[in-house]
Amino acid sequence: MTRSKHSTTSVPEVATIVFPVVAIGASAGGLDPIVAFLANVPQESGIAYVVIQHLDPTQKAMLPELLQRATSIPVTEITHHAELRPNHIYVIPSNADLGLTNGRFVLSEPVQQRGHRLPINTFFESLAAALGELAVGVIFSGMGSDGTRGLQAIKHAGGLTLAQHPDTAKFDMMPQSAISAEVVDLVDYPDKMPDKIISYLFRSSFLSLPGHEPNGRNSLQEIVALLSEHTGNSFTDYKINTVLRRIERRMSLYQMGAMEEYVPYLRSNPAEIDLLFKELLIGVTSFFRDQKVWEYLKMVVLPQMLASHPDGRAFKAWIPACSTGEEAYSLAMVFHEVVAGINPPSKYSLQIFATDLSADAIDRARQGRFPQTISSDVSAERLQRFFLLEKNDFHIKKEIRNMIIFAQQNIISDPPFTKLDILCCRNLLIYLNAKLQQRLIPLFHYALNRDGVLLLGSADTPGHFSELFSPLTTSTRLYRRLDNLARQRLPTYFPTKVSAASPPAPSDPREVSMTGKIQSHVEQLLLQKYTPAAALLNQDGDILYINGRTGAFLEPAAGKANWNIHAMAREGLRYELADLIKQALHSESVMRLKGLVVKDHLGQSLGVDLSAEAVSQPESLRGMVLVTFSSAPLVAETRRGRSPNPKVLELEQQLAQARNEIQAVRDEMQTSREELKSANEELQSTNEELQSTNEELTTSKEEMQSLNEELYTVNAELQSKVDDLSLVNSDMKNLLNSTDIATIFLDSDLRIRRFTAPATQIYKLIQTDLRRPLSDIVNDLDYPGLEGDALEVIRSLVFCERQVQTKTGRWYNVRIMPYRTIENVIDGVVVTFINITESKLLEVQLRQMQSGAAAGGTTGESVS
Repeated sequence: MTRSKHSTTSVPEVATIVFPVVAIGASAGGLDPIVAFLANVPQESGIAYVVIQHLDPTQKAMLPELLQRATSIPVTEITHHAELRPNHIYVIPSNADLGLTNGRFVLSEPVQQRGHRLPINTFFESLAAALGELAVGVIFSGMGSDGTRGLQAIKHAGGLTLAQHPDTAKFDMMPQSAISAEVVDLVDYPDKMPDKIISYLFRSSFLSLPGHEPNGRNSLQEIVALLSEHTGNSFTDYKINTVLRRIERRMSLYQMGAMEEYVPYLRSNPAEIDLLFKELLIGVTSFFRDQKVWEYLKMVVLPQMLASHPDGRAFKAWIPACSTGEEAYSLAMVFHEVVAGINPPSKYSLQIFATDLSADAIDRARQGRFPQTISSDVSAERLQRFFLLEKNDFHIKKEIRNMIIFAQQNIISDPPFTKLDILCCRNLLIYLNAKLQQRLIPLFHYALNRDGVLLLGSADTPGHFSELFSPLTTSTRLYRRLDNLARQRLPTYFPTKVSAASPPAPSDPREVSMTGKIQSHVEQLLLQKYTPAAALLNQDGDILYINGRTGAFLEPAAGKANWNIHAMAREGLRYELADLIKQALHSESVMRLKGLVVKDHLGQSLGVDLSAEAVSQPESLRGMVLVTFSSAPLVAETRRGRSPNPKVLELEQQLAQARNEIQAVRDEMQTSREELKSANEELQSTNEELQSTNEELTTSKEEMQSLNEELYTVNAELQSKVDDLSLVNSDMKNLLNSTDIATIFLDSDLRIRRFTAPATQIYKLIQTDLRRPLSDIVNDLDYPGLEGDALEVIRSLVFCERQVQTKTGRWYNVRIMPYRTIENVIDGVVVTFINITESKLLEVQLRQMQSGAAAGGTTGESVS
């Protein structure tokens, strides 16, 4: 087989493919569903079929021969640069990766090691890129998750995706993986799929686009209105062709020919509106998409950004339309690698805000769990460094997960994140019309800090706003924010709801809706003026959030940074705070302490009231404590500086001593806590080593699983061959027995290989005599030279034929012929015995009659 890397001759290009192509992916247990599928494909469907199966790379596949028995459509094994034609079935050869370019197949040597190859994903992605809406992907039985990413590519390109019903699959991991990833349009039985595929393809709108007639436009507006009413999101600013294609896909699945049929179906089935909504949210994403962009970001952009800011700077990034989070995790990993490479070690940090309109996508992104197919996008080094392999999935490590906050957001109507250093929007602008793009680009400029970096998709540009951004390179979509005062302005406010009849705009610009900026400004003003200073703590007293000015009550402790409130509390509050927090954690009510005196950094005494409350709502803050500080007037006695009596002084001294002892105990507890923390770090290190060992074992398991799949496929092919041989053997046995000819098959050493039933009348043969020399068997023949003649036939390859009589008077015509195998190799002789006794008797009688006639004639002559 000629492969692409060896080919140097030019191959003529084929015209653009205008017929659909169905790609079938299967592994262990996939032969039966493939046969069931192809057996129900009509001969003139106008479709090409490509079968991709996990095959043993060391063996020639028998799959084409096996499939040809199930269908009258021509089945051929793919060769390099073979042209793709409709009404043909093509089978991938063993030990090859398959692609599609200019209407021809491209074979290449597999890059991945055996056990890590994903040929189904490779071809499905190539098919999606080449054919788009004409591509159909089908997944049958198999282990692992090969094909899931390929189906995702086909679905995003507008093609149709199907999976075998898991209940009917011998191994349901492959179809179940695709179904769980929500990339399957139809789940069905293999024998029913061909009719549904053909019905979908030749009713589908890529042949004739509806929606441009008046009725079609009205129906489209009704569908968009239903989406807005049901989901709260408007698609009026999406590109019309994108919306049409997704609507038409749903219509084709239900075999509807006009939008007028689809609108009533949507009204009566709210679940279909949700499915259409998910269909419109095109989640095209992957790890490190466009490798050169990420390399430039890692080698140039991020090092320059870090070098221009002091150590310890906290950077912010926003990734709108993040889908399932691959791009956000990619940015976190690259930033982590850049910071880890700085010598001496630095304390730079990055907080990433990743948002998407889809709640399902955000939930999956938060889980940080991805299939093993990401190994084709993420290097082995990064997989080992940033992921944990658990239950056949890769889980992102906490150090990367903690850098990202995922949230549901509508970028069109919700406020943007601001003061950003990086903004990455690669999955959105291509689907929006020019009007909305012109509103979003200034929004991005407004959200970024000075010299902030904007990363767009490969097909996106700032358009008419070149004064706001300058490209960093010509080969990547990386831009730097410019401070162009002539064009800089606040972004247009996006309304949160879209109604059919919007109210007229107010004539006075001050008459702004209270849902707009005035409301937020007033609320912010009230919060700043009237809310007390407060701190949110965990159960250990570590400060998680501070509101308002707390400098009069808290101050950083000297030495290593410590954000624990017990260490930061000023003199006069430390011990009281500890008791109050303890009481709050054991009580559901608000605990208050009034009339305390605290000394500020100038030594001045201030009155303060404290309150502490254990937080129960929302769920994300459950178990935390909110402490508020309120300034209060000093009591009169303290303000006049009146001295306490000796008894009070003694009590204060005893109290101070007790407090010192308590503080000593707390210091010891803190030391013990640090020791436990150190021991915990050692345990974590040991755990990481065990995890590394587990990953190695898992890799070995994957390789064994891949070998098992290949062996299962080979076994299925061999079983089919065994069945065929068994049938042929039965046919031959019946044929030989029906001829009633005694036949003995001998090997080269004249040992008995096989014999027919009539042969037992000549030789005293029983079934246990197989493999015994023929000379050991008693016979009735008067033919002592039979073995010698047989050896001479093997030597000379010339058959021998003799007439031999038995001891009982029967005659046989004995014919000895060479035994030839299919490979034309001489491997013994075949001896046949044809009973000619009757012929011999007739011959004797004829001779006697001839002799009698001759004797009578002689007597007559003598008499005369």
